[in-house]
Amino acid sequence: MANPDDLKPLRPLAALIFGSRWLQLPLYLGLIVAQCVYVYKFLKELTHLVLDASTFSEQQIMLIVLGLIDVVMIANLLVMVIVGGFETFVSRLNLAGHPDQPEWLSHVNASVLKIKLAMAIVGISSIHLLRTFIEAGNLGSPNAAFTETGIMWQTIIHTIFILSAIGIALVDRLTTVPTGVKSGH
Repeated sequence: MANPDDLKPLRPLAALIFGSRWLQLPLYLGLIVAQCVYVYKFLKELTHLVLDASTFSEQQIMLIVLGLIDVVMIANLLVMVIVGGFETFVSRLNLAGHPDQPEWLSHVNASVLKIKLAMAIVGISSIHLLRTFIEAGNLGSPNAAFTETGIMWQTIIHTIFILSAIGIALVDRLTTVPTGVKSGH
Protein backbone atom coordinates (compact mmCIF):
# COMPACT_ATOMS: atom_id res chain seq x y z
CA MET A 1 0.00 0.00 0.00
CA ALA A 2 1.33 3.42 -0.93
CA ASN A 3 2.32 5.92 1.72
CA PRO A 4 -0.37 8.68 1.82
CA ASP A 5 2.38 11.34 1.77
CA ASP A 6 3.65 9.96 -1.57
CA LEU A 7 0.28 10.19 -3.35
CA LYS A 8 -0.14 12.87 -5.99
CA PRO A 9 -3.22 15.06 -5.66
CA LEU A 10 -5.98 14.26 -8.14
CA ARG A 11 -6.84 16.68 -10.90
CA PRO A 12 -10.14 18.53 -10.23
CA LEU A 13 -12.34 16.45 -12.55
CA ALA A 14 -10.85 13.18 -11.29
CA ALA A 15 -11.28 14.37 -7.68
CA LEU A 16 -14.94 15.26 -8.37
CA ILE A 17 -15.67 11.93 -10.00
CA PHE A 18 -13.85 9.94 -7.31
CA GLY A 19 -15.46 11.98 -4.52
CA SER A 20 -18.94 11.42 -5.97
CA ARG A 21 -18.94 7.97 -4.37
CA TRP A 22 -19.77 9.74 -1.08
CA LEU A 23 -23.19 10.62 -2.53
CA GLN A 24 -24.10 7.03 -1.62
CA LEU A 25 -23.65 7.73 2.10
CA PRO A 26 -27.27 8.95 2.60
CA LEU A 27 -28.46 5.79 0.85
CA TYR A 28 -26.59 3.56 3.31
CA LEU A 29 -27.80 5.67 6.24
CA GLY A 30 -31.35 5.25 4.93
CA LEU A 31 -30.87 1.48 4.88
CA ILE A 32 -29.78 1.66 8.53
CA VAL A 33 -33.07 3.46 9.30
CA ALA A 34 -34.93 0.73 7.37
CA GLN A 35 -33.14 -1.87 9.49
CA CYS A 36 -34.40 -0.09 12.63
CA VAL A 37 -37.93 -0.41 11.24
CA TYR A 38 -37.38 -4.16 10.80
CA VAL A 39 -36.10 -4.44 14.38
CA TYR A 40 -39.30 -2.72 15.54
CA LYS A 41 -41.43 -5.06 13.40
CA PHE A 42 -39.56 -8.10 14.77
CA LEU A 43 -40.03 -7.03 18.40
CA LYS A 44 -43.71 -6.27 17.79
CA GLU A 45 -44.33 -9.72 16.24
CA LEU A 46 -42.28 -11.47 18.94
CA THR A 47 -44.27 -9.73 21.66
CA HIS A 48 -47.51 -10.72 19.90
CA LEU A 49 -46.31 -14.35 19.72
CA VAL A 50 -45.29 -14.51 23.38
CA LEU A 51 -48.34 -12.74 24.81
CA ASP A 52 -50.93 -14.60 22.71
CA ALA A 53 -49.19 -17.99 22.31
CA SER A 54 -51.88 -19.86 24.25
CA THR A 55 -54.57 -18.76 21.79
CA PHE A 56 -52.69 -19.77 18.62
CA SER A 57 -52.85 -23.06 16.76
CA GLU A 58 -49.59 -24.79 15.88
CA GLN A 59 -49.98 -23.60 12.29
CA GLN A 60 -50.45 -19.98 13.41
CA ILE A 61 -47.33 -20.19 15.61
CA MET A 62 -45.37 -21.67 12.70
CA LEU A 63 -46.51 -18.83 10.40
CA ILE A 64 -45.52 -16.18 12.95
CA VAL A 65 -42.12 -17.84 13.49
CA LEU A 66 -41.59 -17.97 9.71
CA GLY A 67 -42.44 -14.26 9.66
CA LEU A 68 -39.77 -13.66 12.32
CA ILE A 69 -37.24 -15.68 10.30
CA ASP A 70 -38.17 -13.64 7.23
CA VAL A 71 -37.48 -10.39 9.11
CA VAL A 72 -34.10 -11.72 10.30
CA MET A 73 -33.13 -12.77 6.77
CA ILE A 74 -34.08 -9.35 5.40
CA ALA A 75 -32.05 -7.71 8.20
CA ASN A 76 -29.09 -9.92 7.24
CA LEU A 77 -29.53 -8.83 3.63
CA LEU A 78 -29.52 -5.19 4.77
CA VAL A 79 -26.28 -5.76 6.73
CA MET A 80 -24.64 -7.31 3.68
CA VAL A 81 -25.70 -4.38 1.50
CA ILE A 82 -24.82 -1.69 4.05
CA VAL A 83 -21.44 -3.04 5.19
CA GLY A 84 -20.38 -4.80 1.99
CA GLY A 85 -21.63 -2.05 -0.30
CA PHE A 86 -20.05 0.75 1.71
CA GLU A 87 -16.75 -1.14 1.94
CA THR A 88 -16.79 -1.99 -1.78
CA PHE A 89 -18.08 1.23 -3.33
CA VAL A 90 -17.52 4.10 -0.88
CA SER A 91 -14.68 3.71 1.61
CA ARG A 92 -12.75 1.11 3.59
CA LEU A 93 -14.04 0.47 7.09
CA ASN A 94 -10.56 -0.62 8.32
CA LEU A 95 -11.93 -3.52 10.35
CA ALA A 96 -8.92 -5.82 9.82
CA GLY A 97 -8.20 -7.57 13.09
CA HIS A 98 -11.42 -6.39 14.75
CA PRO A 99 -12.94 -9.31 16.70
CA ASP A 100 -16.44 -8.61 15.34
CA GLN A 101 -15.48 -8.30 11.67
CA PRO A 102 -17.76 -10.55 9.61
CA GLU A 103 -15.77 -13.40 8.02
CA TRP A 104 -17.07 -12.64 4.53
CA LEU A 105 -16.01 -8.99 4.66
CA SER A 106 -12.30 -9.80 4.36
CA HIS A 107 -12.79 -10.98 0.77
CA VAL A 108 -15.82 -8.97 -0.33
CA ASN A 109 -15.94 -7.41 -3.77
CA ALA A 110 -18.77 -6.52 -6.13
CA SER A 111 -18.91 -10.07 -7.50
CA VAL A 112 -19.00 -11.79 -4.10
CA LEU A 113 -21.58 -9.27 -2.88
CA LYS A 114 -23.79 -9.96 -5.91
CA ILE A 115 -23.74 -13.72 -5.30
CA LYS A 116 -24.41 -13.33 -1.56
CA LEU A 117 -27.33 -10.98 -2.28
CA ALA A 118 -28.78 -13.37 -4.87
CA MET A 119 -28.60 -16.27 -2.40
CA ALA A 120 -30.18 -14.14 0.34
CA ILE A 121 -33.05 -13.23 -1.99
CA VAL A 122 -33.56 -16.93 -2.78
CA GLY A 123 -33.64 -17.66 0.96
CA ILE A 124 -36.18 -14.92 1.64
CA SER A 125 -38.30 -16.09 -1.30
CA SER A 126 -38.13 -19.65 0.08
CA ILE A 127 -39.54 -18.50 3.42
CA HIS A 128 -42.37 -16.64 1.66
CA LEU A 129 -43.15 -19.68 -0.48
CA LEU A 130 -43.11 -21.99 2.55
CA ARG A 131 -45.58 -19.69 4.32
CA THR A 132 -47.77 -19.77 1.21
CA PHE A 133 -47.66 -23.59 1.04
CA ILE A 134 -48.58 -23.84 4.72
CA GLU A 135 -51.59 -21.59 4.15
CA ALA A 136 -52.52 -23.40 0.90
CA GLY A 137 -54.77 -25.75 2.88
CA ASN A 138 -57.28 -22.88 3.04
CA LEU A 139 -57.60 -22.60 -0.77
CA GLY A 140 -61.17 -22.17 -1.86
CA SER A 141 -62.43 -21.07 1.56
CA PRO A 142 -63.64 -17.50 2.10
CA ASN A 143 -60.70 -16.72 4.43
CA ALA A 144 -58.02 -18.01 2.03
CA ALA A 145 -55.03 -15.69 1.88
CA PHE A 146 -53.99 -16.94 -1.58
CA THR A 147 -55.52 -18.13 -4.83
CA GLU A 148 -54.25 -21.03 -6.94
CA THR A 149 -53.05 -18.49 -9.52
CA GLY A 150 -51.22 -16.53 -6.81
CA ILE A 151 -49.46 -19.67 -5.59
CA MET A 152 -48.53 -20.60 -9.16
CA TRP A 153 -47.01 -17.14 -9.77
CA GLN A 154 -45.13 -17.20 -6.46
CA THR A 155 -43.65 -20.58 -7.42
CA ILE A 156 -42.70 -19.34 -10.89
CA ILE A 157 -41.08 -16.18 -9.48
CA HIS A 158 -39.19 -18.24 -6.87
CA THR A 159 -37.93 -20.55 -9.62
CA ILE A 160 -36.76 -17.51 -11.60
CA PHE A 161 -34.91 -16.23 -8.50
CA ILE A 162 -33.15 -19.60 -8.20
CA LEU A 163 -32.24 -19.68 -11.90
CA SER A 164 -31.01 -16.07 -11.69
CA ALA A 165 -28.81 -16.88 -8.67
CA ILE A 166 -27.38 -19.91 -10.50
CA GLY A 167 -26.79 -17.75 -13.58
CA ILE A 168 -25.00 -15.05 -11.57
CA ALA A 169 -22.80 -17.66 -9.87
CA LEU A 170 -22.05 -19.37 -13.20
CA VAL A 171 -21.13 -16.11 -14.94
CA ASP A 172 -18.92 -15.19 -11.99
CA ARG A 173 -17.19 -18.57 -12.12
CA LEU A 174 -16.65 -18.32 -15.88
CA THR A 175 -15.26 -14.76 -15.69
CA THR A 176 -13.04 -15.20 -12.63
CA VAL A 177 -9.41 -15.89 -13.40
CA PRO A 178 -8.06 -18.65 -11.12
CA THR A 179 -5.30 -17.63 -8.70
CA GLY A 180 -1.87 -17.92 -10.28
CA VAL A 181 -3.17 -17.72 -13.88
CA LYS A 182 -2.42 -14.55 -15.84
CA SER A 183 -5.31 -12.87 -17.60
CA GLY A 184 -5.06 -12.34 -21.35
CA HIS A 185 -6.12 -8.69 -20.95
